[in-house]
Amino acid sequence: MPKRVEENLNNDVPVYLFTGFLGAGKTDFIQDTLSTPDFNGGETTLLLVCEEGEQEYDESKFVDPVAIHVIEDKDELNPDDLRELVRLYEPDRVMVEYNGMWMLEDFFRAMPRNWVIAQEMTFFDATTFLMYNQNMRQLCFDKMKTAEMVVFNRCQKGFDKMPFHKEVRIANRKNMIVYEYSKFDMEPDNIEDPLPFDKEAAQIEIQDDWYAEWYRDINENDADYDGKTIIVKGRVAMADELPEGQFAFGRHVMTCCVQDIQFADLLCYYSGAGTFKTGDWVTIKAKVRVEYSKVYEEKGPVLYCKSVEACDPADPEVATF
Repeated sequence: MPKRVEENLNNDVPVYLFTGFLGAGKTDFIQDTLSTPDFNGGETTLLLVCEEGEQEYDESKFVDPVAIHVIEDKDELNPDDLRELVRLYEPDRVMVEYNGMWMLEDFFRAMPRNWVIAQEMTFFDATTFLMYNQNMRQLCFDKMKTAEMVVFNRCQKGFDKMPFHKEVRIANRKNMIVYEYSKFDMEPDNIEDPLPFDKEAAQIEIQDDWYAEWYRDINENDADYDGKTIIVKGRVAMADELPEGQFAFGRHVMTCCVQDIQFADLLCYYSGAGTFKTGDWVTIKAKVRVEYSKVYEEKGPVLYCKSVEACDPADPEVATF
């Protein structure tokens, strides 16, 4: 095996992933990027095109060598076939124009082990996004939840940004949002997203309709809660693998649609845990400690309960953003 091919098969390969529906602007962005000297320093790029729109690439404008490979069927997304493309084209990096109708999990599962996401951006046509989001919400959410940047193009000056901002923030509180009015006229989103509760307080009480936001924030920013006291309502989940005095506490959360409802829980310690059964609604008052847990298999927020009291179900029972 040639040395360069062997190196590409073993060394980390940066992957630039661009997602969105047909006509959203992916091709234009990739064309401009590969035609810009600032981004290109002699590297060979493998460009995987997972959907072909009306616009084609002008390869004559590419600064450095680019091998374009069209993936026509989702079954072609598998580690063996992708590694074979590396052997064939010997790229220094990979760019992916992903099919907007495919879930991203299919690509992530297919990535060879040495492929590393270097950047992920998603593009939406602002004139159709709200309609697409209403009719294909799961696909839209899928593209926004892991993207570092969400770009809304074809925006009109003075339009109401809040519906767009809100939908992105349901999926991801940290990604960057950009509104594009024309190729050289863009505006970053600067709408603030204050939490509905004061997490600077020593004791934080979470209302029923705040659970989803609180749960996401305590997992993303657990250090902010370390040592603080939480009062929150949820359900008990007992498990045989948990030792005496421990139980899972949480609520069902719907992030995107009914199909994605999951039990969002945290580990609790309480000496009287055995008096409750799975499904019981309780209000807990607990001190948060960020520590390693075998349940999490890493460090995370663990709730040491001072009190656990039976209560009425939350309203609504399924938490949403």
